[in-house]
Amino acid sequence: MGGRGLPGDSPVEFTRALQELRDARMRPEVRLTEVPAPQRIAPYAVALTAEVVSQRADEELASGRFVLLHDPSEPEPWGGPWRAVTFARAELEAELANDPMLGAVGWSWLVDALDGRGARHTAEAGTVTRVVSESFAGLADRRASVEMEVRASWTPTDDALGTHLQAWADLLCTVAGLPPLPEGVVALPAQRR
Repeated sequence: MGGRGLPGDSPVEFTRALQELRDARMRPEVRLTEVPAPQRIAPYAVALTAEVVSQRADEELASGRFVLLHDPSEPEPWGGPWRAVTFARAELEAELANDPMLGAVGWSWLVDALDGRGARHTAEAGTVTRVVSESFAGLADRRASVEMEVRASWTPTDDALGTHLQAWADLLCTVAGLPPLPEGVVALPAQRR
C-alpha cells in the first residue's frame, strides 16, 4: 500500500497509518484493493475499494470505498490531521423501499461499527440514500430493486487508524446482510480448491 503524498518523504504519521491499514484484519468476505487516491483534497492520501463477496457463490453482496486523508495543518472543518471519507453500497430487499426508518438505520450501522471497534472520532457527517429502480416495457419482467448507499466522513481522534478501516468494513458487511461475528470469534477463510 503506497498512498499518495507530496514529493519527498511522507511524514512518519502517514507512513505509520499506511502500515496500520496494511495490518488491519478483515473478514474473509472482504476483498480490498488499493486505487489511486484523490489529488487535491489533502497533501497525503490513500484510497481503497472493497467488495464483500459471498463465500459460497463468489457473488458481490456490497461494495464501497475508503479514503484516508492526512493534512498536518489540521484543516478547521476536520478538527484534526486525519479525515476518513467513505461510502458503502448494497442492494436490499425490495420491500425495504418504503421503510421510513431506512436512512436512520443505515446511519446507526455506521455509528455502531465505529463504536464497536472503539474507533474514536469526531466531526462525523454523511448521508444515507436509497434508490428504487423499476423496469418498464421490454424490461417489465425484471423485479424492482432497492440500493442503499451510506456516504460518511469523520475525523479519527486516535492513532489506531486500522480500526477505522475495520469499522468501515464492518459497516460494509452489515449493509451486505452478513451477520456480525461474536466478540472474540475470527471467521476462517473458505477452503480453496
